[in-house]
Amino acid sequence: MTARTPKPQVDTSKPHPARVYDYLLGGKDNYVVDQEVGKQLPEASRRDSRLNREFMHRAVAWVAREGIAQFLDIGTGIPTEPNLHQIVQGIAPTSRVVYTDNDPIVLRHAEALLISTAEGVTDYIEADVRRPGEILDHARGILDFSRPVALSLIALMHFIADEDDPYGITRTLVDALPSGSVLVFSQGTADFQPQSLVGRVTHTYGKGGIALRLRTHAEVLRFFDGLDLVEPGLVTAPHWYRDTPAPADEQSSFYVGVARVR
Repeated sequence: MTARTPKPQVDTSKPHPARVYDYLLGGKDNYVVDQEVGKQLPEASRRDSRLNREFMHRAVAWVAREGIAQFLDIGTGIPTEPNLHQIVQGIAPTSRVVYTDNDPIVLRHAEALLISTAEGVTDYIEADVRRPGEILDHARGILDFSRPVALSLIALMHFIADEDDPYGITRTLVDALPSGSVLVFSQGTADFQPQSLVGRVTHTYGKGGIALRLRTHAEVLRFFDGLDLVEPGLVTAPHWYRDTPAPADEQSSFYVGVARVR
């Protein structure tokens, strides 16, 4: 694996979504400021984080079994085993994976933990999804954009405010992909929770300086405009599965989907 950016200092004075997510998953690569946010979130947030992670595992494994061997994972988060590259390279050892996140601590762990198979490639860039052109420029040095690529945007866009044009960002990334590529996507929603609980979650993140934009089913569906949703379509996290047994039917506050690029 290579990393082409310098090592900036980790800011431990304010929480970061990747580190809060790590805390919710039971990880140890977080700080007191991240733990303070996580402890104030309802217990359902831990369940949602787990169910979202399990969806990612099922989805990328299915994509790899479908024959796609190139992955661009934006909003990687703290490496938690098994990570995306471990899953897909376990199926197709020659898979090439580019990870992206905007937290310096992710870069530090990436250098140690995102180790590729000998036949494949695992690379990392520290960048913000709000600058998709920068991410694509780097990824083109590792991935062959004349062949299908799987774009993974997992639990990311609910941290992108409307004024930052999340739909435009997604469209820029998808438009760079050749026909036969896929988008693997998940987004938090308030559709199934009482307003009091939703307010608690958004307030807790907001106190930490983290904007949270939960979206309805119709709003999430817009991210797939012009794409062909793979069955079962846009569903909650436990309801997405293809060639594995059905997961336990738990309540989830994540909409998830996989779609093909025409």
